[in-house]
Amino acid sequence: MNFSKKKHKLIISFRLRFLSNNYCIFLVLALSFNQPIFSSTPVWDSNGITYANQSIVGFHPVAIFMSTNNTIYVANKENNTIVIWEEESVNPTKIIHGGFSKSQSLFVTSDGDIYIDDGEKNRRAQKWIAETNNFVTVMNVWSSCWGLFVDINDTLYCSMNEHHQVVKRSLNDPLMVPNRVAAGTGIRGSASNQLWRPKGIYVNVNLDLYVTDCWNDRVQLFHSGESNGITVAGYASLNPTITLRCPNGVILDAEKYLFIVDQDNSRIVGSGLNGFRCLVGCYGYGSQSNQLFLPYSFSFDRCGNMFVTDTLNHRIQKFLLMKDSFGKLNKS
Repeated sequence: MNFSKKKHKLIISFRLRFLSNNYCIFLVLALSFNQPIFSSTPVWDSNGITYANQSIVGFHPVAIFMSTNNTIYVANKENNTIVIWEEESVNPTKIIHGGFSKSQSLFVTSDGDIYIDDGEKNRRAQKWIAETNNFVTVMNVWSSCWGLFVDINDTLYCSMNEHHQVVKRSLNDPLMVPNRVAAGTGIRGSASNQLWRPKGIYVNVNLDLYVTDCWNDRVQLFHSGESNGITVAGYASLNPTITLRCPNGVILDAEKYLFIVDQDNSRIVGSGLNGFRCLVGCYGYGSQSNQLFLPYSFSFDRCGNMFVTDTLNHRIQKFLLMKDSFGKLNKS
């Protein structure tokens, strides 16, 4: 299989990772994050395991990223560090200090470079260069980036919650040119070309942009080059099967199904053949192992296990994918 976009071609391959009597199936793309292949109705253990608590990730953790080699990155807003676990190690293997503060988001590229929000105080997004261990400014912004994403063309996107807009700039530009608008007019609203307090974002290989439009309780899809979005989740979608309350994070799996952090309902929901359903955090907000309290973002490991920033519980929760929840390889 392969996808192509202009001169860019992504070769897709399948990998299996055997775990006792089960195995993981995931796509290997020119991407830095995991896109597992699930069955039509995957199931996660409703009881989460606390992977890291407040002593490690600080007060109100919001930003998490997991790379394709299962390295976990979390922004600790309390002491302004990036905490790293390599290969899902039990204890952090590295802590990065920098001049950033109160980071709302981060993104890691395949070469290990880390893009981190530093907008609230310093009005910028920074990049930590893995090769040199140095930080450089890669984008000037007007406020915090509540979502960061780097697409396959090395374009950096920032979701500016306070300005009701998503902006972008090419990382290949030699100069720090002004940002371009990716979505939103900059004026809050609910029209198809407007956003109201956007947060998490996702860009697919076709350069289509998904935006969690928090205060409009919807997820908007902006096809590449289009200024008008399509509601793909929420009450105004074409086939509404779930009600969202301030959605935050959004991820697509290998089959292009949506997974959304439904923040104010304190749960993670996902789409499938029969619409949306609750996946984890389905028992109301709280601090029990089967509950979340205003989660913000999440990421999959290679085997489809889910790692969630359980923000108001000041912890990272891991929800195990149950056996037989993987999809099958299409041999046609």
